[in-house]
Amino acid sequence: MAVTAVSGAPAHAQALPTIVLVHGAFADATSWDGVADLLRHRGYHVVTPDNPLRGPANDAAAIQRTLDTLTGPVVLAGHSYGGFVISNVHDPKVESLVYVAAFAPVQGEIAQSALDPIRFPGSQLLPPTLQVAIVDDAQGLAGKNIDGYIAPDRFNAVFAQDVDSATAARMIAHQRSVALAANIEPSGATSWSSTPSWYLVSGADRVIPPASQRFMAERMGARTAEINSSHASLVSHPDDVAAVVESAVPR
Repeated sequence: MAVTAVSGAPAHAQALPTIVLVHGAFADATSWDGVADLLRHRGYHVVTPDNPLRGPANDAAAIQRTLDTLTGPVVLAGHSYGGFVISNVHDPKVESLVYVAAFAPVQGEIAQSALDPIRFPGSQLLPPTLQVAIVDDAQGLAGKNIDGYIAPDRFNAVFAQDVDSATAARMIAHQRSVALAANIEPSGATSWSSTPSWYLVSGADRVIPPASQRFMAERMGARTAEINSSHASLVSHPDDVAAVVESAVPR
């Protein structure tokens, strides 16, 4: 199914919301650059905060600190693990949520369950693609933590198979590792339960299987669209992603 989100001129009868774009694991805020540029050109104030990738509660608190600096309505979007994070952000300024190939948990659920190979086969986020390393982390035990990252020689094929090698090289240079504990930390109460939500499924995703994405989108009652994209749809299809984000703007 192709994206059918409305991408016409934004309604100016009321102040435009701030759009906050939260990156996921194995990426940083630059992964949103193409989408952010398109939305800024459309007149929106766009913020791309750092997501620490330490765990849902910690990371939701970090995003909340960004929201605390904003006034007026907010559209909050998350890619991949960023969806788990925005699900744990509770701020009355947030008027809509957008999930882009993202985890969308229910309360008490862990991210790893969305990669269950029995229910949702197909994820290639396994060794040797997934590598681990001990990293410095002030919040970890004895100042250390165990993080996961994607092996550089597998990044293009698994995370972003529909981008060229030069683009993949830039993404690899900006790759951020994620605390392995983040994948097994249960979600708190979810913001999507009481906030209008949109979901853009990546139909050729090799990280979060498309069947898992469709399941989460249906479970949350999200307005759903699908594109034939890798997990990194925000990089390979910024126009489609921007259109879905804009369709979530209250009118």
